[in-house]
Parts: sequence; C-alpha cells; structure tokens
Amino acid sequence: MRPYFFFSYARRDHEAGRAFVDQFFTDLRDELARIEPQAGPGELAYRDTEALRLGDDWERQLSRMLGASRAMVALYSPEYFASLYCGKEWTAFHDRMRRHEDESGESVAALIPVLWEPPPGGLPSEVKKIQYVQQDMGEAYARSGLRDLLRTDPHGSEYTRVVRVVAERVRDVAGRPIAESHQLDLATVRGCFPAQASATAAVEPATTGPVRLFVAAGRADEDAPAGPGGAPQGGWYGPRPWDWAPYHPPTRPSLVVRAQRAITLAGHSTTLDEIGPDLGARLDRAREDNQVSVLLVDPWAVGAGPYRQALSQFDDRNHPVTAVLVPTGTDDPPGGPAHARLWAGVRQVFPRNWLHRSGPEPLFRVRVAGERFEDALLTMVTVAQNKLLDDDDTDPAGVRAGFGLGPGGPAIPGLTVPAGPPAGGSAAPRGPSHEGDTER
Repeated sequence: MRPYFFFSYARRDHEAGRAFVDQFFTDLRDELARIEPQAGPGELAYRDTEALRLGDDWERQLSRMLGASRAMVALYSPEYFASLYCGKEWTAFHDRMRRHEDESGESVAALIPVLWEPPPGGLPSEVKKIQYVQQDMGEAYARSGLRDLLRTDPHGSEYTRVVRVVAERVRDVAGRPIAESHQLDLATVRGCFPAQASATAAVEPATTGPVRLFVAAGRADEDAPAGPGGAPQGGWYGPRPWDWAPYHPPTRPSLVVRAQRAITLAGHSTTLDEIGPDLGARLDRAREDNQVSVLLVDPWAVGAGPYRQALSQFDDRNHPVTAVLVPTGTDDPPGGPAHARLWAGVRQVFPRNWLHRSGPEPLFRVRVAGERFEDALLTMVTVAQNKLLDDDDTDPAGVRAGFGLGPGGPAIPGLTVPAGPPAGGSAAPRGPSHEGDTER
C-alpha cells in the first residue's frame, strides 16, 4: 500500500489540543476522498494512532510507511521543531525527495507543510527553503495558523479553504509519486532539528536549555572493573570518571566528550559532575533552576561503593526531568553468564526504573550501543525538557522563553510572498512525528 499522505505531527500538539488535531486529520482525509474518489479508504492516509496495534514494532512500521507514502503533511509548530522524532521524519522524507530528483530529474514537492502554530525562529536552512504559506490560504491562517482557525470557527470558510488547498496539493503530488525507499530506517536518521532558538530575538539569544551531565564510571588507577583473569572491562578508563570510553577503546573521544558535543550541536549548554552522595540534592537544585539532567552510568561500576548508594537512592525517588543512560560497551560480553550477571547488577540498583526501560517516555535506557548513542541521548534530553515545561507552575512563559519557545519571535517567513509556490513545486534542490515514537 502507498498512502496518499503520511501525517507527521508533534505528540505534544496532540496532547494540548487532541480534538483539533483529530478534526483536521479527519477533514483532510475526507476532502481528499471527495476529490479523489478512486482512492480506497485505507489508501488515503497513514497516521500512527490509527494504524498501530498492540505488539507492533512502531519504529519499523513508521519507517516502512514513511518510505512508501506519496506525500507527507507536516504540522509546523514550536513543538514540532522541538521534537527529535519529528526531525527524523522530516529529514527522511526530504531526503527521499532529493534522491528522487537526483535519479529521475523530476522535482516533486511532496513535503507539504501546514502552519499549525507560528514556528520559532532559527529554523534549519533546509526548512526555510520550503514555502509553507500561500496567498489563497488566507491572511488569518498565515498570521496565526490552523489551530487558531479551529478554535474560533471550526467549520468556517477560512478553515475549510485551507483544508481544500492542502487536499488538492496532496492529490496533485500523489499523481506523480516519488520513488519508494524500502530501506528507510528512522533509527539511523539524524534529523535536522530540534531547532535552535532564534538568533534575532530582541534580547540576548537564549539557548534551548541547559543540560547537566553526571557520570558514574571507573578509573584506570583504582576503580576500573575487572573481568575474568583480571582484564579490565567496560572499555577504556583514565584517571577521571569522564575519561571513560566504552565504545571503541582505547581510542577517544570519551563518552562525555561525545555527549557534550551532541548536546552542544543541538543548541544546549552543558555542565559536568561526578555522581556522589549528594546526587539527589543536586538534581533537585537543577530542576529548580529549570535544568534537565542526564546520568551516564558505567554498568561495570554501578555497584561500586562510591556510586551504589547514590544511584539506589535516586531510584527510590521521583526525578521526572532526569534521564539515565547505561551503554553497552564494545568489549562487553554479548551473552552468557557474564552478560546476565552484568545487567542483573544494574537491575538490582535500579529496580523501579528498570521496569520502565521500554516505556513510551525514554528516560531510562540500558544497553545503548555506540551507533545509537547520540540519537538516544538527544531523545532523552528532548523528553526531559518537555516534561520540565509541563511541570513548571510558577512562570511557564519564562521557562518556555528559556527554551526558545513562545511569542515575540521574528516575522513568519513567506508572508511577503504575493503568491504561492511556483508551478512544479517549491522543494529545495536537496531534498517528518510521532508518538508511537519516543518523542514526536
């Protein structure tokens, strides 16, 4: 099956306005069915909440449908551009369009943005190249977005006009579908956002939020865990815990360097501490300061004296904006009794969090391999920051501004464009989000 469109949206937009997102999806699908009567009901659209069933491998199914769909409708909003998985979907589909153009010489603008809410400033250059408003969609839509039209007049002429324009666009691009991508794997896609905060804000440019890193790992001189025969386990160790390099010993960079590099490239600032007896108090202070935290834990050192008590106390308490990432090193045993003993030790220290290691909000992840480290880390940071925004009761506007969200950004690109995209589409020469996923 090749759906006419893949529906890409931020989970947090759906949580904040479930009825609005559901109505737009249904109205768009129904309008497309009206103007494209030969399409079967199951062929019109793919949306994760309607298609995923108990036991499905959601990431594999999303990858397959994103690689097969003829178009992608993306609901642009601040939450969309703060979502790691929306960035993966957007980037994967954009790359499909680029490859199709490279191989066929035909440019098809099959990525169709819908302005849900005015997006933040500082959008990636690839996003800015794609037009997301046009004259016949109306001034109110271009100014405030589709969600505002649904709030004020959910069956009005301005709203239905936008639905009709988007449906016609889907029909047109579906008539000349881009090539399928049978090997698309969202787990390996590096998305082009979360977006950084606007650099043109009226005050000092804000980062997208500070991240505190805490490390529990052995040392080469005294604490490096020993395996059978006394050989060091857990990777390469140095004189300090943050020298630990579990993935490609004995080469650098260390895990901390990789983590700081990924977090900085995503637009955040970082601090670094070793896990100690006062871990809980430090995490509480970080939360009070509107900071999220990530614990990088060496499974070979988790039961060591300096760390075991602090980590056990962490597991006993609720730290909703703190993530725990426990990697599996290049030289760790892949199976057998040694493997079982290693991860049984981690489970004994984190019994409560262990139960949630495969939950929908990935704030506790174990056995993270090297090729997935950066993606797993940034997903956790995004989820923790979203929870921080949810949990703040004192100054939500101030917290949102600290993450580059909220009012006061630059003018919406494209408002001065007198007409829609030129014939043939407005795709960049190079060429989505979800919540069967970790963070749409």
